[in-house]
Amino acid sequence: MSQDRSHYWIDLAEYDLETAKAMLAAGRHLYVGFLCHQTIEKTLKAVIAKDGTIPPPIHNLNRLADLGRLSADLSQERNDFIDALSPLNIEARYPVDKNKLLGILTEKYCRGIISQTEDLMTWIKYRL
Repeated sequence: MSQDRSHYWIDLAEYDLETAKAMLAAGRHLYVGFLCHQTIEKTLKAVIAKDGTIPPPIHNLNRLADLGRLSADLSQERNDFIDALSPLNIEARYPVDKNKLLGILTEKYCRGIISQTEDLMTWIKYRL
C-alpha cells in the first residue's frame, strides 16, 4: 500500500513536470516556476509516503525535505534551488507584480528551472 502511495505522488509530479515543459513551449512562463515547485513538492511527498505516512497538506519544500529525512543529504546547490523555487508557489498564484515576475521568468531562466527540477527530482526519486 505505501508503495502505491509513493507511485501516486510520483505520477502527479511527473505530470506537473510535463505540464511545466508545455507551459514553457507555450510561452506561459509564469506557471513554469509554479509547476516546478509542484513537481518537487509531490516528489518529496512520495518519499514521505513510502513508509505509509500520509504527507501533510503543506507546500513548504524545506519542511517536506525535513519530514522525508532528506535535508541533511541535500547539497548546498540543491538547498539553494529549493530556496529559489519556494516563493514561486505563491508568486505564480497571487502575483503582486505580474510584470516584474515575468521579467525574471525569462525563457532561459525557465529552462534552467526545469533542468534543475529534473535533477532534483531524480535525486529525490533515488531515495524511494
